[in-house]
Amino acid sequence: MAGESLASGARFAGRLRLRFFFVPSLPALGAGVIEQGYCSNLGLVTSALGAAGEVAIASLIKRAPLASSLAQSFAAQGFRLALVGGPVRDALLGRLGNDLDFTTDARPEVTKKILQAWAENVWDTGIEFGTVAGKRGDTTVEVTTYRTESYDPESRKPEVEYGDSIEGDLSRRDFTVNSMALELTTKTPEFIDPFNGLEDLAKKVLRTPSKAENSFSDDPLRMMRAARFASQLDFEIAPDVLQAIKDMAGRISIISAERVRDEFTKMLMSKNPRTGITILVETGLAEIVLPEIPKLRLEIDEHHHHKDVYEHSITVLEQAISHEERLGGPNLIIRLAALLHDIGKPKTRNLIPGGGVSFHHHEIVGARLTKSRLKALRFDGDTIEQVETLVALHLRFHGYGDGEWTDSAVRRYVRDAGDLLVHLHVLTRADCTTRNAKKADRLAKTYDALEARIAKLMEEEELSKIRPDLDGAQVMKLLGIKPSAAVGKALDYLLELRLENGPLGEERATEELLNWWSKENPTAK
Repeated sequence: MAGESLASGARFAGRLRLRFFFVPSLPALGAGVIEQGYCSNLGLVTSALGAAGEVAIASLIKRAPLASSLAQSFAAQGFRLALVGGPVRDALLGRLGNDLDFTTDARPEVTKKILQAWAENVWDTGIEFGTVAGKRGDTTVEVTTYRTESYDPESRKPEVEYGDSIEGDLSRRDFTVNSMALELTTKTPEFIDPFNGLEDLAKKVLRTPSKAENSFSDDPLRMMRAARFASQLDFEIAPDVLQAIKDMAGRISIISAERVRDEFTKMLMSKNPRTGITILVETGLAEIVLPEIPKLRLEIDEHHHHKDVYEHSITVLEQAISHEERLGGPNLIIRLAALLHDIGKPKTRNLIPGGGVSFHHHEIVGARLTKSRLKALRFDGDTIEQVETLVALHLRFHGYGDGEWTDSAVRRYVRDAGDLLVHLHVLTRADCTTRNAKKADRLAKTYDALEARIAKLMEEEELSKIRPDLDGAQVMKLLGIKPSAAVGKALDYLLELRLENGPLGEERATEELLNWWSKENPTAK
C-alpha cells in the first residue's frame, strides 16, 4: 500500500502469513523501502508487510534459480525449506551477499544427502549442531534443522534439541531482526515474522525474541553479537536488552575464546567499530574479553591533553581505517594494531614531579601485552606476530625529528618493518590526533619527507631486499668453516655493515669479513 509505514504493517506480522509470487521482472528495491518507511508502485502489494516480502523476494531474484532448485530438492523429499535469519534481514536492507542460511524440518543426515545431490561441494563440520553446508557456483548455503539450544551454566557447548516448527526455530534466534523467514517450499513463498522483526528493522533497534535475560543465558555470545550488529548495521540496542548485557556480562566467560575472537573480529571489521567497542566497554564485556581497552580510560596521554588514551586509541583506529586504501581495503592487522598500540601505557605511567606524566617504553610493554592478549583470544601466529611488531615500532618515527636520521637509520627502519612497512606508514600517520593544525601539518610533512627518503633509497639500493653482500656458502668457503653458529654470526655482521654503509660489493665485503674473522679468532690460521 503506497505511503504506508513498514513499521505499521509489521505489527500484524505475528498473525499473518502473506503469500507472494516470484516476479522475475520485479525491480530490486533494496534499502530504500526500509529507510524511507514506505513503498510505492508495487501492484502486487496489499500491505506494508507485503512490501517487505516483495523486497526480500526481489533481492533473491539473481539467486532464484539456486534458491528455488534447493527448495525443490527438499520439497521432493517431503521437507520444508526457508531462507532465514541474516540473509532475510540483509535482503530487506538491500545488502544480500553470497552466503545464504536456510532452515528445514529435515534431520541433518537427510539434509546432507540432499545437499550432496544438489551442491558441488558439501561439508558437515557443524552436523553435531544440526548444520550442513554446501557450495554451488559462487553461493554458499548452510542448512540447519529446526532446533532449540541452550547452555548449561558451566558448559561452553550448547545442548541442541531438534524442533518441529519454524516458529519454534525462530524463537531461539538472537534478535528479532534475525527472526524472520521466507518459506520457499509452499506453493508461493511466505514471509514469516512472528516477533515483529520487520518493525524493529524499520526502527533500527535490536530486541530479543524472548526475554533478554533468558536469551543471553541460553547463549551469552549474543551479548557480543549485539555490539557487532550495532557496529555493522548502525542499530541501537533496546534499553532492556542493554541493561541485561550489563547485568549478565560475566556470563561471557563460559564462551570459548575462538567464538569470542570471531565476534570481536567481525565487529572490528565493521564500518563503525567505535560503536561496538563503546558497547563492550560500557557494558563490562570488555573487562572480561579485552580488559586492556577499558583500562585506557583512566590514563591521560601527555601528547594528547585533550583526550585520554582510550579516546585517542579509538580515534587512531578510525584514522587508520581512513587510510586503508593503501593496504588494499579493510585490514584486520592495521585495525588491531591501531586499537592496541597504546595498551602499554597504564603499566608504564609515571607521574613527573611538578606535573606531567610519562610512559617510557610503553611500546615495548604494549607489544608484550598485545602478544599475550591476542594469544589468549586464539588469533593465529602470523596475525599475532604482525600486530606485535607494529605496536613495538609505532613510536620509532618520533625519533626522526626534522630529518636528521642517517641513511643507516632509515635502512634499519625499513628492515625492522619488513613486509609491514606500509602498515607502519598508516599506523604512524593515524597516531597523530592533535587538534593543533600547525603541529599536525608539520608531522604530516615530516613523515612525507621520510617516505620520500625511503622511496629514494628503495630505488637506489632495493631496501626491500636488504641482505648481506655475501651469502652463507660464500662465508663458509672464505672462512673455511662448516655450517654452524659462526656462519650466522658472520652473516649478522655483514648485514650490520650493509645497513650502516649501504651496498658494499663482493670485494669489499670479503675484505671486511676476513678482517672481522681475524679479530674474532686471533689464533686462527
